[in-house]
Amino acid sequence: MFTITVDTVPNGRIRKVDSSASVHELGEYDFSRLPDKPKNLNLDRQRSFDERSLTDLPSGLSGADAFCRAFDTADSVYSPSKRSGYNTPTSQFGHGLAFEPHPMIGEAWDSLRRSMVCFRGQPVGTIAALDNSEEKLNYDQVFVRDFVPSALAFLMNGEPEIVKNFILKTLRLQSWEKKVDQFHLGAGVMPASFKVLHDPIRNTETLIADFGESAIGRVAPVDSGFWWIILLRAYTKSTGDTSLAEMPECQKGIRLILSLCLSEGFDTFPTLLCADGCCMIDRRMGVYGYPIEIQALFFMALRSAMFLLKQDGPGKELIEQIVKRLHALSYHMRSYFWLDLKQLNDIYRYKTEEYSHTAVNKFNIMPDSLPEWVFDFMPLSGGYFVGNVGPSNMDFRWFCLGNCVAILSSLATKEQSTAIMDLIESRWGELVGEMPLKVCYPAIENHEWRIVTGCDPKNTRWSYHNAGSWPVLLWLLTAACIKTGRPQIARRAIELAETRLSRDGWPEYYDGKVGRFVGKQARKNQTWSIAGYLVAKMLLEDPSHLGMISIEEDKQLKPVLKRSSSWTF
Repeated sequence: MFTITVDTVPNGRIRKVDSSASVHELGEYDFSRLPDKPKNLNLDRQRSFDERSLTDLPSGLSGADAFCRAFDTADSVYSPSKRSGYNTPTSQFGHGLAFEPHPMIGEAWDSLRRSMVCFRGQPVGTIAALDNSEEKLNYDQVFVRDFVPSALAFLMNGEPEIVKNFILKTLRLQSWEKKVDQFHLGAGVMPASFKVLHDPIRNTETLIADFGESAIGRVAPVDSGFWWIILLRAYTKSTGDTSLAEMPECQKGIRLILSLCLSEGFDTFPTLLCADGCCMIDRRMGVYGYPIEIQALFFMALRSAMFLLKQDGPGKELIEQIVKRLHALSYHMRSYFWLDLKQLNDIYRYKTEEYSHTAVNKFNIMPDSLPEWVFDFMPLSGGYFVGNVGPSNMDFRWFCLGNCVAILSSLATKEQSTAIMDLIESRWGELVGEMPLKVCYPAIENHEWRIVTGCDPKNTRWSYHNAGSWPVLLWLLTAACIKTGRPQIARRAIELAETRLSRDGWPEYYDGKVGRFVGKQARKNQTWSIAGYLVAKMLLEDPSHLGMISIEEDKQLKPVLKRSSSWTF
């Protein structure tokens, strides 16, 4: 329990806060306790934006541009100067001092609002980057995965409308016919991105979605559906509004997404088999097979669906499938993807070519495939989920997103979560360096780079997806730190980012072994870099926000980590 004394001054600013909560006590705090009812938001305006028709908008502006301009200048509770650190209590992690908002916060909110995309008078998302270059590529689109930190920032700031609109619009896009050449994609596939096309002559707006048919490599986004389910849960937990998730359309959308993953096939593992480029790392980077990012998101989406699905006929049957898969997936990941010093030593001593149900080296991993760097990288106390495990294949690289989501979803046990944080602290120079946070570690280079990436000029060593440093990952690190009772790690990373992030123009990523250089092809004013920073700050300021993106461990899903002598899942 937190004991907090707040002393305010007449202008509403917080003068001092006295908290008796310790970091240890924070680890026992139940972050899932959020208000049962929606926040009492003052949504009354002179005229609702939803009621405005395109003919009411000023001439010379498209509907979205005029709406967003009006939204930016509206005198309402949505002003960032009235939320998020400007009149909210000091963080429970403070030292009894007044919370003084960093100058970057106001700048970040202004940039985030400028990135808003509107469709027929309603905000429906944020574009990937406020890019003024002539070659925008697809950075002027709303990406499902990119919008997640933006959505969390708006939810934490008491602005659920844009999140609700996004959920409904992407749900509508899911029902579209999805075709690449002559092949039809599954009905449950969610778009990677969408954009709004404005026709000023006809005064109309149209949504155009990309399901992978326009993406580099033509790969469908496996993670989009998982992020959509996770975001729907976050919206429900934040607002207390269950009506959205209970809509028949949303219930059907969840079932369609999960039916793609839970269908029977030739799989002998409970993990999902994926192509390269199907997630945040959307280019060829050797993550094909069973990448940790997809498995962790899959687990979290399954846990979220358990919370969202109605206990009716089709929902009940799907829940039974989910429970079985969760048991198998948690056991498989905690047993075979986990690497610490003991397991590393066991692999080093593995026998190969074992053919029996009692085999120890079930995946036939060759000890000689252990990379040199991993022996020095593994600390005495610490561990992590490796990047990939399959037949005679173990990718020993450390991937940030997968490990952080494993903590937030409770795929990682409490002991494993602690070990992951120990690793980050022990290997701060490698994983954080001068700009948080490495998307993976280490970089692949030389001949291996040529073979794995196909000589990709964007993924050269220590750049972009090849061990580049991505500021957006700050929010995931911060959430994981708070859940494990280690907020000081997050604060240290945020303070490091604040020294350069705004000055460098909010880049998409940084290059170099320690993240010293702005990425050679990084776009400036990258929206999820901005939103990731805001979410990280708001989480530290008010840790109760963690409840919308963290799932506590289900004791029924905690098997004894004793490896089975059979392949039965």
